[in-house]
Amino acid sequence: MELLNKVYEARERIKGVAIHTPLMKNENLSEEFSAQVFLKREDLQPVRSYKLRGAYNKIVSLTEAEKLKGVVCASAGNHAQGVAYACHKLNIKATIFMPVTTPPQKTKQVKLFGKNKVELVLKGDTFDESFEESNRFCNAINAIFIHPFDDDKVMAGQGTIGLELLEDTKNPIDYLFVPIGGGGLAAGLSTVFNQLSPKTKIIGVEPAGAPSMTNSITKGVNTTLNHIDKFVDGAAVKRVGEKTFEICKNSLEDIVLVPEGKICTTILRLYNEEAIVVEPAGALTISALDFYKDKIKGKNVVCIVSGSNNDITRTEEIKERSLLYEGLKHYFLVQFPQRAGALKEFVNAILGPTDDIAYFQYSKKTNRETGPVVIGVELQDKSDLFQIEQNLRNHHISYQYLNGNEDLFTHLII
Repeated sequence: MELLNKVYEARERIKGVAIHTPLMKNENLSEEFSAQVFLKREDLQPVRSYKLRGAYNKIVSLTEAEKLKGVVCASAGNHAQGVAYACHKLNIKATIFMPVTTPPQKTKQVKLFGKNKVELVLKGDTFDESFEESNRFCNAINAIFIHPFDDDKVMAGQGTIGLELLEDTKNPIDYLFVPIGGGGLAAGLSTVFNQLSPKTKIIGVEPAGAPSMTNSITKGVNTTLNHIDKFVDGAAVKRVGEKTFEICKNSLEDIVLVPEGKICTTILRLYNEEAIVVEPAGALTISALDFYKDKIKGKNVVCIVSGSNNDITRTEEIKERSLLYEGLKHYFLVQFPQRAGALKEFVNAILGPTDDIAYFQYSKKTNRETGPVVIGVELQDKSDLFQIEQNLRNHHISYQYLNGNEDLFTHLII
């Protein structure tokens, strides 16, 4: 009950700063899944993510003496923007650590929101490395650390989303899909719903390449992952919070792991069909609906759209990952005869009328009958792959299929 009381207190503190975001029924998703599917549009916050709630609630709660010391934080992007926005509004100095790999769009937004109150430091390749650097710096200058998720006031701030949901819904929510990075949002929402709407099933959603909460709950102890896929930068952490782990392990109904390619497909779909721009973490919950399609039929479902800080320069990578996941793009390493007309013969003999060569890498070798060619083919129907491979075998062409060979694929393509 103590954390729930802090959520109520947070609601009062953040009024006029974080907005009460709309809960919008999505007709396309509702029809597709035969359910009432609503989107909680946290991407419409002033900093385009829910992170403002927790950051502002924590910083505004500091004593005057603490505020004078200044604050330090580490973030993959959205928490940094929330801290920057809060510090500029409250006239507090902030030093913000972000990974070197952070998309430029996010670093620019941090500077925009923080203006002259923020010093930005890029350190480490992952959030976890940046986090370690920020802690060392914070201790050295005796500043106040604003944790991105493992803090009661931060969790309480994120939990205010739950109060808004219960206020805005006429009917009980059967399923609530919540993205998980460090676990602050999931912990805050779980606290609210477990006490005010205990029949609601809270479904956590993690990227398949960074299953830190899933791994920890499975092992029964908070565990650090050795390696993560950093693509879903807003939710890719090697270790969840100690406090968030203790809450989530007892309050989540389930956790869904969503492949990064599936997330990319959702990003493109939301943009093309709904004119909604989301970052990878913002697409997590909607991507998870496919994995629950049988259970949510006829139910009231809410998906938290956590943020829209997407960098346009990532569009090509998003399209590539989506096509690979959907089975519409395939790469081959083919031994080509080194003579005129070989490519034309290959196209006529191997590819179908709707197959398109999207990638071709070849360098002629001297004194050899054949040479290696990397070919990428885009299909209109994923079932066409069977015919391509059959044609390759029928024409006795030596080849390797690269999509399933991660090491070789990464070396030759990415």
